[in-house]
Amino acid sequence: MAVYTLAFFTYILEWIFGSRSKVARTANALTAGGEAKASAPAVAVKQAGGTAVLERPKVVVRSASGARDVPDGPGAHGGDAQGDLFGRIAVSLTVVAFLVELGGVVARAASVERAPWGNMYEFNITFSTVAIGVYLGLLALKKNVRWLGLFLVTAVLLDLGLAVTVLYTASDQLVPALHSYWLYIHVSTAIFCGAVFYVGAVTTILYLFKDSYETKLQSGGKPGAFATSVLERLPASASLDKFAYRINAAVFPLWTFTIIAGAIWAGDAWGRYWNWDPKETWSFITWVAYACYLHARATAGWKGRKAAYLAMIAFGCWLFNYYGVNIFVSGKHSYAGV
Repeated sequence: MAVYTLAFFTYILEWIFGSRSKVARTANALTAGGEAKASAPAVAVKQAGGTAVLERPKVVVRSASGARDVPDGPGAHGGDAQGDLFGRIAVSLTVVAFLVELGGVVARAASVERAPWGNMYEFNITFSTVAIGVYLGLLALKKNVRWLGLFLVTAVLLDLGLAVTVLYTASDQLVPALHSYWLYIHVSTAIFCGAVFYVGAVTTILYLFKDSYETKLQSGGKPGAFATSVLERLPASASLDKFAYRINAAVFPLWTFTIIAGAIWAGDAWGRYWNWDPKETWSFITWVAYACYLHARATAGWKGRKAAYLAMIAFGCWLFNYYGVNIFVSGKHSYAGV
């Protein structure tokens, strides 16, 4: 947590010392002239040795609703060299924190001599490790997602704070029903899916803020200086919408497998594949919610904000399935303890 905190403050420095983007970037794109220019860009033609050479126009992103074309922001550093330096330091600190936390997960596994996700404390530390791993993996694939670092590290710090203060459980062995190879398959996929849904939810929240910002500019409003400084550097709402959709869509088949694997394990442990246990029920509710989101997102009339609200409802179902069901509801999964 100490190293994540250092990364958190360094990400803030990246935002502060990065050059502040001007509102004109988005505002010009949303004016009648700018939008027409973006929608139908001119193609320059050069003569090179008697051969016509077409210059590629600047590409802008079309929003989900098709109502506006807005270029992506330059990122948290705003294109500034000093801001970029702080950003690189922040990513380096995030890598160090990730390795330290991964070491903690491995040490817990060595301590209990089993898979280190038998209770909420172990699930939390593994879950946040995987979430940061997904973020670093996207960076390693050269994806422009460094703008996600500050918001994701903030959420991970809150998650770890809850884990070490409220959910901490001393190392112990599990009941015989959990001594199964399905613990490695079912729970590990649930953790990975939750971490990816987590990244998708953070992106969806940013999309809602950026879409409101663009809508206000389009209607002639004037956002505050703080909103302008932050939101101008994020990708366009269309890019955030597309990124969140792809993240959720990519992991949804694995969430389907997670439920199926849990049902098979239930058949081995309890004699029935489906017992309408609260954990099973809310896992299925979460599956239905994300299925509705993906279906709505692929339907022309339910793109943009409406689909984003569905995505947040679906993630809310996942959160309740994890925290609410584990803490407040008794069922067959209660033997794992907090």
